[in-house]
Amino acid sequence: MRFAEQVLVHTPVWVWALFAFVIYQGITALRPREVPIWRLLIVPAVFIVWGASKLFAGAHGVWPLLAWAVAALLMAMLAFRLGPHRVAVDPANRQVIRSGSVVPLVRNIAIFLLQYTVAVMEAAHLQGHAAGYLIGCLVSGATAGYFLGWVAALLLHYRQALKATGRASPVLPGD
Repeated sequence: MRFAEQVLVHTPVWVWALFAFVIYQGITALRPREVPIWRLLIVPAVFIVWGASKLFAGAHGVWPLLAWAVAALLMAMLAFRLGPHRVAVDPANRQVIRSGSVVPLVRNIAIFLLQYTVAVMEAAHLQGHAAGYLIGCLVSGATAGYFLGWVAALLLHYRQALKATGRASPVLPGD
């Protein structure tokens, strides 16, 4: 019990704020709503940065980097395939019309908890073991990859929905 207590006490306040934000965003996703496209990109951006941070945290050797890249690629392809495919757009306001779903809440909490576990492993120096470090790289790569694929699917279908309404496509990253 002492270990769990130490983990909770030594978790930075910003982590709890991020967790509260993830829960709040998930709860708002439970009901139908119209939101600007940029608001749908906030949580993915946070998780992409968090997942990519493993690359800049001093990955040692080729195998951890390869594990990160393979996990990122596989999850990006999966998320692109399963991500948002039908994006309804209010062309006058360029807002995305979202139906309510529990999926964002469950998915984001699960991914947060996985990333938090990896951070706890690092803080407790459990990643000194090769398997622990490799698992951390896999989780971080999968996180970044999943949300990169999801964002790519969202932006692609957003543009297609705008074109279908006869509106000019907005300037999006990569244009």
